[in-house]
Amino acid sequence: MLRSSAWPASARSVDTARIEESARVAAPSGRHGSTPVDRLAFAASVAATAPLVTAGSAGGAFAALASVGAADVALARTVESHLDALGILAQAGVVPPAGSTWGVFAAEAPGLRLTATRGGSSGSVALDGTKPWCSLASTLSHALVTAHVGDERQLFAVDLRQDGVTAHDEDWVARGMPDVPSGPVDFVGVHATPVGAPGWYLTRPGFAWGGIGVAACWWGGAVGLARVLRTLVIARPESELLQAALGATVVDLADAEDALADAAARIDDGPDDVDWPLLAQVVRSRVRRAVDAVRLRVVRTVGPAPLTSDPAVAARAADLELYVLQDHGDRDLARIGRIVTERGGVAW
Repeated sequence: MLRSSAWPASARSVDTARIEESARVAAPSGRHGSTPVDRLAFAASVAATAPLVTAGSAGGAFAALASVGAADVALARTVESHLDALGILAQAGVVPPAGSTWGVFAAEAPGLRLTATRGGSSGSVALDGTKPWCSLASTLSHALVTAHVGDERQLFAVDLRQDGVTAHDEDWVARGMPDVPSGPVDFVGVHATPVGAPGWYLTRPGFAWGGIGVAACWWGGAVGLARVLRTLVIARPESELLQAALGATVVDLADAEDALADAAARIDDGPDDVDWPLLAQVVRSRVRRAVDAVRLRVVRTVGPAPLTSDPAVAARAADLELYVLQDHGDRDLARIGRIVTERGGVAW
């Protein structure tokens, strides 16, 4: 699956074909026959062997995530969140409970606020309020959740099975990833444990690295969709229009892979002078642009038949369209512009 010469050694050590095949077994035909519980069981099995996103192993982590995405996009979404949480806990020196499954709930939304209140001399923390965009909250055992502590945000580990946690799966009406419900969660006096000091979660290099891991899932999902187009081209070798569409797709995917591979190599090298937020956003924007182009081209080229008769293809197209919206498009491009204006970061 990996073709870019920029991939570091940690990526080359990953058996992407084996991971992809095991992912297909976990999600045999799109989303049919694969429940959220099944997906989380697979995430736990991957976590037992896959490297985490950290210096020295980022290439392997990105390769593993892309491999899962090539098999099933919703499965990659589940695996990525679990592995990201385990990586964060490792960076904080926290050992997760055996058999636990994790998500990361760090999104913010207008009108919704989650507040952490300390319980006096006991040092206990209670969470109150509502957190948006909490994927699989009704199925996971635990989550890392950001909450407001005064003017800052701090990360907390929460057992989601305790009283006071109410997940609103019914609010999730998406056609993409319908069985990865990501509705809001209400917290009422929920016990939580701090993970890192206030501000630590957002300012550590690992925050940027995790964002690139999400882009690796996008790229893997687009590779799987491109294979649908390649199959059609092989079946109709006389069509130059189909060949041109496949050629453009090859170029787009190569550009995205190069962005991911270069970022993985930089993380594995561990230099101290990298502007990680800038690098991460540039990579995510490059990958999102390529993935959007591939998805639109494949859908336009293959026509309605596979989108209406093949559940795996229909699920992949819808899941991928929604998943890449974790990138905020022009707003994130504006963020790149602000960073470069304020502190440089480009050779020109």
